[in-house]
Amino acid sequence: MDVLTQTDPLVLLLLFLMGIVAFVISTISGGGGALILVPVLNWFIGTAQTAPVLNLGTFIGRPSRLILFWKYINWKIFWYYVPAALLGAWIAAYLFSKFNVAWLQLFVGLFLVSTIFQYRFGKKERSFLMKRWYFIPLGFLVSILGTIIGALGPVLNPFYLNIGLDKEELIATKTANSFFLGLAQIGSYSFFGLLYAELWIYGIALGLGATLGNILGKRYLAKMKSSTFRKFLIALMVISGLIIIFKQLSRFL
Repeated sequence: MDVLTQTDPLVLLLLFLMGIVAFVISTISGGGGALILVPVLNWFIGTAQTAPVLNLGTFIGRPSRLILFWKYINWKIFWYYVPAALLGAWIAAYLFSKFNVAWLQLFVGLFLVSTIFQYRFGKKERSFLMKRWYFIPLGFLVSILGTIIGALGPVLNPFYLNIGLDKEELIATKTANSFFLGLAQIGSYSFFGLLYAELWIYGIALGLGATLGNILGKRYLAKMKSSTFRKFLIALMVISGLIIIFKQLSRFL
């Protein structure tokens, strides 16, 4: 009860509302809503707490999306991605305090902005050759970066697009991969003492909002054309990248 009493109700309400908005956007644009929350959470709860809270909140919101999109999951990609991602999440949690998060976020931001040129402003369906086995090293690397930074959903989008996934199948497969990665992330955060009572409360508030956002977002996605979906996806990747770059450069200047 002491933790609940000390927790600011306004912060919890804002986290809930941000979860709704971010995951409506995330559903209709293939992910990335959580990444947009990174600078906001940095300001609200501090940089060191952002990754655990964000990963907990998105993890709580994933079961609803998993149920909504279950029949669209590409299980072949899932089995390439998840085992390596689980290993990467535990390694990253152990090394959490040793990484320079600012430089990692800047690198991720530059990659995301580059996607607008890779896909020629949404006109190209694919930008490079992608094979299923590539998801093994990709899962390992992205899980390490995601566990440290807090959200890397948009970074995976070019790889899913280039292997031919679209709309519901992209979101479903990505959600299945992220759900099992989330199990490892939350377990490793807890094991190494990175998640404590106050952060659990913040994460639950964010996760409840994310659950509602997933349900609302699916309704919009069903009416959307594939070309429109791809443009939304690329636009969100670029916006996410610009937010991250601006945030990190402002810290250096």
